[in-house]
Amino acid sequence: MNSAYPTPASPVRVGLIGAGKFGSMFLSQVPTTPALDVVAIADLDPSRARRACEGVGWDADRIGRTTFLDDGGAMAREVDLDVVIEATGNPLAGIRHARAAIGAKRHVVMVNVEADCLVGPLLAAEAAEAGVVISMAYGDQPALVAELVDWARDCGFRVIAAGKGTKYLPGYHEMTPDRVWDHYGITAEGARAAGMNSQMFTSFMDGTKSAIEMAAIANSCGLDAPAMGLAFPPCGVDDLAHVLRPRDDGGILDAKGMVEVVACDERDGRPVYRDLRWGVYVVIEAPNDYAAACFAQYGVKTDKTGRYAALYRPCHLIGLELGRSVLRIAREGHSTGTVSELRADVAAVAKRDLKPGDRLDGEGGYAAYGRLAPAARTMTEGALPIGLAHDAIVRHPIVRGEVIRWDAVEIDEMRTDVQARREMEVRFAPKG
Repeated sequence: MNSAYPTPASPVRVGLIGAGKFGSMFLSQVPTTPALDVVAIADLDPSRARRACEGVGWDADRIGRTTFLDDGGAMAREVDLDVVIEATGNPLAGIRHARAAIGAKRHVVMVNVEADCLVGPLLAAEAAEAGVVISMAYGDQPALVAELVDWARDCGFRVIAAGKGTKYLPGYHEMTPDRVWDHYGITAEGARAAGMNSQMFTSFMDGTKSAIEMAAIANSCGLDAPAMGLAFPPCGVDDLAHVLRPRDDGGILDAKGMVEVVACDERDGRPVYRDLRWGVYVVIEAPNDYAAACFAQYGVKTDKTGRYAALYRPCHLIGLELGRSVLRIAREGHSTGTVSELRADVAAVAKRDLKPGDRLDGEGGYAAYGRLAPAARTMTEGALPIGLAHDAIVRHPIVRGEVIRWDAVEIDEMRTDVQARREMEVRFAPKG
């Protein structure tokens, strides 16, 4: 393995697992980032990965110097790498690949918030024991939110709320892959041309991805999940400090220090003025009267009390920004956010009435969506994590809207992801 922190003259040797949309966006930036050298790409279909490189503009020489494999674990173990990027989006694969990289003393960037949500604290502990860094992926919204939270705390502000925007209406919880493009804002043909997976984007629309990302933010930033799940309040950037403050002060939050997602549509479908659909935010509180006065003096938009203010970023660039995580890890030994505790969790909830013998088909499928909850509640209630809601067989009737519990399904307890989750629950379950 190369030295832990390569010098500027020594490009960081990177291995990418998963050449889908996120991975392709990252690959498009590599030719203009001399500090990065992607030496290997693993994908279930290596020819697809090669085509992805061609499609984003790699020349024949760069492609010829790259090793293409169909086994991400083998790549992580056997190729001389500094950093492994896990970009499959599959929690089971993510666990296996992260552990292979950690075992080989490689740093890991997880473009796999699904795995982070399911067992992130366990992987973080294993990485720390191996002396390597595991990080959320810059360009994905959780890492960008973590950056805003760090900024706020470094400046002495209390974080009141943090999160992102999205497209949401209550009926979207029952969204299925065959209807997603009717609501997302792109044609089915356009989605196929862009390499967009209908089940993945159903997860974006039905609230699951938002729940998973907010869990990752809560568990990496020491924030809490709303007791009743995400509220998705319609809210534009000018109203963040008004809406995302505690109820006692006129807002919607249970308390200070929460995660929340704001909707870009009013409940009747009208667009929110100056919405934050693609962006991220943090709401802060002035710690004293002097700081509050400075807010007013320097044109900071606040709530009517003058004490709550918001900082936001209007967009995120997905894989185009991923190099920041890779270089920060390799050059400085620092992550762009690490899921290190279990404060929030995502329970599987039935999208429709389920009967005995039905098979759960995972995140973004036809059977279940994910709902954010405090981890103490999901542990107490025995809720099945959304990351395990695939290839499990329903044992008894479950009504639409009901939380799916471990004892309601038959699931292979010997699966790697199931065993890792069980271990994580034992080691990191909230106390009390």
